[in-house]
Amino acid sequence: MAITDSTTGQPSLAAQATGVQLAGTTPLKRRRVRRPLPLIGRIVLWFVLIGFGLLFLYPFLWLLAASLKPRGDVFDNSLIPHTLQLSNYATVWDQLPLVSWLLNSVSIAVLAAGLVTISSSLVAFGFAYFRFPGRRLLFGLVLATMMLPGAVTLVPQYLIWKNLGLIGTWVPLFGMNLFGSAFYIFLQRQFLLGLPRELFEAARIDGASYLGLFRRIVMPLSLPSFIIIFLFEFQASWNNLQGALIYLNGGGPSGFTVPLGISYAMTTFSPTNGGHGDYQYVMVAALLVTLPMLLLFAFGQRYFIEGIATQGRKG
Repeated sequence: MAITDSTTGQPSLAAQATGVQLAGTTPLKRRRVRRPLPLIGRIVLWFVLIGFGLLFLYPFLWLLAASLKPRGDVFDNSLIPHTLQLSNYATVWDQLPLVSWLLNSVSIAVLAAGLVTISSSLVAFGFAYFRFPGRRLLFGLVLATMMLPGAVTLVPQYLIWKNLGLIGTWVPLFGMNLFGSAFYIFLQRQFLLGLPRELFEAARIDGASYLGLFRRIVMPLSLPSFIIIFLFEFQASWNNLQGALIYLNGGGPSGFTVPLGISYAMTTFSPTNGGHGDYQYVMVAALLVTLPMLLLFAFGQRYFIEGIATQGRKG
């Protein structure tokens, strides 16, 4: 059997299949086969992963146990309640305006996440599609704003909303997202650079406008990145205690968000402020308001992982 092709002079398929190396030819590269870990290595790896999992779950388990304890046992650091008090989950609705806090936080978080997702994606589309002088410099300036500490812009932002007469309303908590976020613009731009430019050029030939490109190409193909930006901002807005503490300084407790409400409850139930130390209700409230974030991540986990995996393919 010939080991070279008579027409091309290259190694034949038979030679390539058997791995025969000819004189003057480049040796074929063999794929490295990843060997599975031995049984002992896998057992050690399992124990390490389980240990880290329990370590990260400990605060949640502590919170769960504290929410099921009576007043005097909340801070005994026991993961198994000595006295199981399930009535805490029924009484908390009478002790705290938890429904109002949940509705306020959900409304603000949805508005903030939706606005920043759309605005950041529009800016990122401009940086990814258009070619104009100074584009890289302008994009660098946008990224440079991430270097500014939050304390630097805190006072100017407060003065702006104060002059607009919007202190004490929800608007400052989501209104700033109308102008996008440098971090989300960077993430979305990196995703859009991975899309074939021929799609956009073909759509332009067919008469699509720039907004049409965004609506018909960017939005359907960038759904994972849209969802990951929405999840990031929803979580950030849900846990935004500082913003709520600064801008929601008027009205009663029913107008608070979840983090501000829990902070208010801790202060109200404190014995130093005349409370009875009913911190078990605070623990129940903290546990209940964690569930929406867990459900949100559970339903969006596939898009979350896909969006993370496809970021930064081009730069």
